[in-house]
Amino acid sequence: MEIIVSLVSILGVMSLGIMSPGPSFVLVARTAVASSRADGLATAIGMGVGALFFATLALLSLQAVLLSVPTLYMALKILGGVYLFYLAVVIWRGAKQTIDIVNGSGDKPSEVYQSFKIGLITQLSNPKTAIFYGSVFAALIPENLSISLVLVLVLMLFILEADWYSIVALVLSSSAPRRVYLNSKTVLDRLASFIIVGLGLRLIFKASSE
Repeated sequence: MEIIVSLVSILGVMSLGIMSPGPSFVLVARTAVASSRADGLATAIGMGVGALFFATLALLSLQAVLLSVPTLYMALKILGGVYLFYLAVVIWRGAKQTIDIVNGSGDKPSEVYQSFKIGLITQLSNPKTAIFYGSVFAALIPENLSISLVLVLVLMLFILEADWYSIVALVLSSSAPRRVYLNSKTVLDRLASFIIVGLGLRLIFKASSE
């Protein structure tokens, strides 16, 4: 019973963290509206794989390594912030480009893979995810957790993250949100760029002040 309570508590806390707005949400939302449902879902799966990677590393005590080597943690934060700047520039430069909307079934595999890769890199660019996972695990996970339960927990976190962003992609790839986006593409893309730059600056400033 204690293990079940711990797992439910971990998933509850993780849900709140995953659903809070950040660069991942902005990226999935924009991809789903601007490209196609398949691209949005591919980005969501990329986010889930990134979460799977961080959850596994956190369970292998990456948190202890990062916190014991502040310079490494600071460097990872700065690199994450730089990647967000790059992502913002790409979105800004494409703000005035027109988009040919296609059916998700007609997407080229290479384009869907690119969306997956961008989602994965965006997730991996934020080392705070590993620290967040490690902190929650340290606080809530019971001692002597079996390997089988570790695997179940990691899989459930992947499903949780991928499912949330898939819901975002499915909702925002429908016709009404897409119409709004296409009618205001330049403004919304540049707004997304400002938000992502702000998140990148926040990551770098926090790194330099710690």
